[in-house]
Amino acid sequence: MFTGIIEGLGTIKKIRSSGRGKNFAIDADFLLDQTKIGDSIAVNGACLTAVMIDGKRFVVDVSPETLLKTTFGRARIGDRVNLERALCLSDRISGHLVSGHIDDTGTVKHRRTVGNAIIITIGVPESLSRYMIEKGSVAVDGISLTINHCRHDSFDISIIPHTAKLTNINLRKIGDSVNIETDMIGKYVERFITGRIGSDKEKETGHSAINMQVLEKTGFL
Repeated sequence: MFTGIIEGLGTIKKIRSSGRGKNFAIDADFLLDQTKIGDSIAVNGACLTAVMIDGKRFVVDVSPETLLKTTFGRARIGDRVNLERALCLSDRISGHLVSGHIDDTGTVKHRRTVGNAIIITIGVPESLSRYMIEKGSVAVDGISLTINHCRHDSFDISIIPHTAKLTNINLRKIGDSVNIETDMIGKYVERFITGRIGSDKEKETGHSAINMQVLEKTGFL
């Protein structure tokens, strides 16, 4: 479990094929003290397991499923990535609860500066936007962010100077892909109410099985 508060950046130094998966060697910008083999590290929001640690360098295996669901399928040597080690139960949760399980990718559609903030619009499929609400939380490349506005095919986030300085979000250009993890609470609420993971029709159309009739029947109205 993570919080979406990025500890620092790292750089992908090596990429090696491993069957249908890949093996990444990443150099962190900070000391990996008290980190051991087998620990979870969120890399651009994806929960990966450290299989080797040597100073500031760690190695992770990336499965075919992760390559399919994240931006790692297009990763290159030299890419800067956001890093966060798993939280301890005694830690403050300054962001929001982030599992490190990427739902899908989004695309940077627009950037503009408003005051001291950068407003970024990210396009997403409706299968993701249905779990988003204005002023709700979303993890973009592992960064815990607040949704300013959301639509059926996109949402806006506001990047303050501190976040721009400490993460790779300021490196993202129009057309770049980013990893998206929606707020897990919405997904669990849908699962509990509908009693199913999702029908084939939902997967095809992207429409939620929750409607006014379901909410009334389950006592929410």
